[in-house]
Amino acid sequence: MKSWYLLYCKRNEQNRAFQHLTNQNLECFYPTIKVEKVIRSKLQHIEEPMFPSYMFVNFDYLQGPSFTSIRSTRGVVDFVRVGAQPKEVPSSLIDEMRSLDMSNVGRSSLPSKGDRIYVKSGKFADVEAIFQEWDGEKRSIMLVKMLSQYIPVSIDNHDLAFN
Repeated sequence: MKSWYLLYCKRNEQNRAFQHLTNQNLECFYPTIKVEKVIRSKLQHIEEPMFPSYMFVNFDYLQGPSFTSIRSTRGVVDFVRVGAQPKEVPSSLIDEMRSLDMSNVGRSSLPSKGDRIYVKSGKFADVEAIFQEWDGEKRSIMLVKMLSQYIPVSIDNHDLAFN
């Protein structure tokens, strides 16, 4: 009887593992979510795995393939185990994840030009700034009021309170 198992894949190789496992006629599943990210200074909506490096696979180990052949598939590291045996995942959990609408889960409220943002740490801590534009993936250009005029300053995104 077929059962679902959880696989741990190599970093950023979920797609490779998925392709090689489906070529072996195995049913595979990994849920994805749509998120907003800043990539090369542009806000983009991308789809990424909900559980990076993890994938569910459905098969009957008595009829084949074996645990060893699945574990040896390109992109796969190993099964998630409890003790020595791979842990079975209830099929009801997989069905529930498949039925969820994940289209809005990863949406964040990223700022747009002109939004007032609080700087929580760094050189400009406790200052309210005005968002101007993205400066790469990790920084933002903010307008900070100094000496009665607004000056554009590049600030690390970790120092900003977007929400």
